[in-house]
Amino acid sequence: MLEHRFDIVVVGAGPGGLAAACSAAESGAHVAMIDENAGPGGQIWRSTPDGPVAVWSERAASARVKCFYATTVFDIRSDHTLVATTHPGACCLFTGKRVVLAVGARELLLPFPGWTLPNVVGVGGIQALAKGGVPIAGKTVVIAGTGPLLLAAARYMQRRGAIVPAVVEQADASPVLKFGATLWRHPRKLAHAIAMRSELLGTRFYYGAWPVRAHGNGTVRSATFNDGSREWSVDCDYFACGFGLVPNLQLPQAMGCRVECLPSERPHLTRVLVDEFQHTSVPGVYCAGEPAGIGGVDVAMTEGLIAGYAAANNHHAARELFARRAHERSFSSHLNTVFALRKELLSLATDDTIVCRCEDVRQAEIACRSGWRDAKLKTRCGMGACQGRVCGAALSFTMGWKPPTPRAPLVPVTVGMLADSTGIQ
Repeated sequence: MLEHRFDIVVVGAGPGGLAAACSAAESGAHVAMIDENAGPGGQIWRSTPDGPVAVWSERAASARVKCFYATTVFDIRSDHTLVATTHPGACCLFTGKRVVLAVGARELLLPFPGWTLPNVVGVGGIQALAKGGVPIAGKTVVIAGTGPLLLAAARYMQRRGAIVPAVVEQADASPVLKFGATLWRHPRKLAHAIAMRSELLGTRFYYGAWPVRAHGNGTVRSATFNDGSREWSVDCDYFACGFGLVPNLQLPQAMGCRVECLPSERPHLTRVLVDEFQHTSVPGVYCAGEPAGIGGVDVAMTEGLIAGYAAANNHHAARELFARRAHERSFSSHLNTVFALRKELLSLATDDTIVCRCEDVRQAEIACRSGWRDAKLKTRCGMGACQGRVCGAALSFTMGWKPPTPRAPLVPVTVGMLADSTGIQ
């Protein structure tokens, strides 16, 4: 089995990972950057070869960062060694004197009646489908959930020729508008928000409302919403619904990094504990971006730069970014408060609603369970192909269950791959 040795191994090639790899390599370290996708950019810059991802990729190339794409970490060993699978199915080891984890986040999808219908997808998911070539021109796309991603997704859909009749935000209008009024402190973000909103003049925006059902026969045809006083439906060909982001903590936890639940939050918003240099509780392991706290692309890039500098022992350069990070984190903290999930979302699922799509487990089957272990033993909830990545986050929010402890393999791999990784012939 091939083994790669570097001074620093960066896991993740999104904004945080690219920044970490660049700052570490520019500080003189021999750096590898690995990512499961076919190219750089992560989910936010997915399939966008120009713009920021091009600038960062060129910077990484100039700094001689060694990039490994289509490479997925599925196990860990001691001494900072990661076991990964590469296309077309080879197994290899990545060993670094230090490791930077910039593994991003995934969407929080909450079960409600009809959410398993074809063409009911996540807000980020509809963008990924469109970027992957799914034709959406002329299709009616309704977008719901929470956060600025709704606006970005609506604009992207419209630019690709889709019809976006409605965007439904679960946060109330008053805090959202007050938040908008504070954007003068962040001129670039204000200009970006105005530009996006101006492109959606034909789209109706609803606030303080949430989805209660998706309807269709074979595929989604309409979605029903509630604002606490009335219900109404909107016809659609696609229904994109997402309730914010959940950090990817499987790899950090597997490496032994200490995590904590944010104050007053339910367990779905757990984060990796880091110090001022983005150093985790595990010596030589750093963490940047969403796993260290949901903060968005600007926070991720700044934290990535700090983590890369610190991992390369360039602490002076890292310290110079502390004030910038504090400013960006304050914005993200305000953002997370404004778009905090409302209590009505705790009870979207009815008894007959499937909550674990992989194993077809319904809400009534898990309602009387005491936690994850009990649910797994009695219903197989969370034991399917996604290994609880979808239902785990949802039930951590709705039931208050502590997320399950990750175990290898962290992603599905073949038995042959497992045998190869352990040296079994």
